[in-house]
Amino acid sequence: MDQASRRSVLKVGAAGLLISSAPVMAQPVADDRPPVFAGMHTPKPLTFDPAKLEGLSERLITSHWQNNYIGSVNALNMIEGRLAKAMEDPDVHQLVYAGLKREELHRTGSVILHEVYFDALGGDGEPGGNIKSALAAAWGSFETWQQEFIHTARALGGGSGWVMLSFNLHTKSLHTYWAPDHMHNATLGVPLLALDMYEHSYHMDYGTAAMKYVDAFFKNIDWQVVDRRYHRARRMAAV
Repeated sequence: MDQASRRSVLKVGAAGLLISSAPVMAQPVADDRPPVFAGMHTPKPLTFDPAKLEGLSERLITSHWQNNYIGSVNALNMIEGRLAKAMEDPDVHQLVYAGLKREELHRTGSVILHEVYFDALGGDGEPGGNIKSALAAAWGSFETWQQEFIHTARALGGGSGWVMLSFNLHTKSLHTYWAPDHMHNATLGVPLLALDMYEHSYHMDYGTAAMKYVDAFFKNIDWQVVDRRYHRARRMAAV
């Protein structure tokens, strides 16, 4: 295939992946698709009152949840339906299928990381539990880990991506991982805490002052949730 034809195929494939950014609730489709392509994902409700966070406005959180998170849930359902149809088409072009698979990975990561992000908000920001002592043991002090997490966030400020505190099931150790988009995490890394550094997560409140948003994020972490995730990951690693 020449370069012009390749660009044409990619353009058609990409055009088919465009979705509306409107805050429409996901509408799962029940049909005879294989379960892996069922398109039955539904958005998780917020576990906290967005009007009661410190330094993060209700308007910001609600927009983020409705437009970005639910948008990815809707998109993932749509992509699964298109993958099911593509599997039935013996003439589907490999580049079109590659585009669908890339978008499946992108949207899956977005859904999962947004749920990890939102579910750990609503706390008082006071670290506790075994996760605090584990972070201190791994970094020398809890404050040193926090400093590294913030340095990683600063490296992404003004750009896009995620900062993740993860427990790696292979090395059985804690790490702060940098992800330039929704599709990157260390192999066997289980996110315990995720910080969204895409501009949509803070621009409405802070403009380009991304680090003020990071400070506000730390004030609202529910460390009990993070601690439960840590214990669950350690049990997974022990199997």
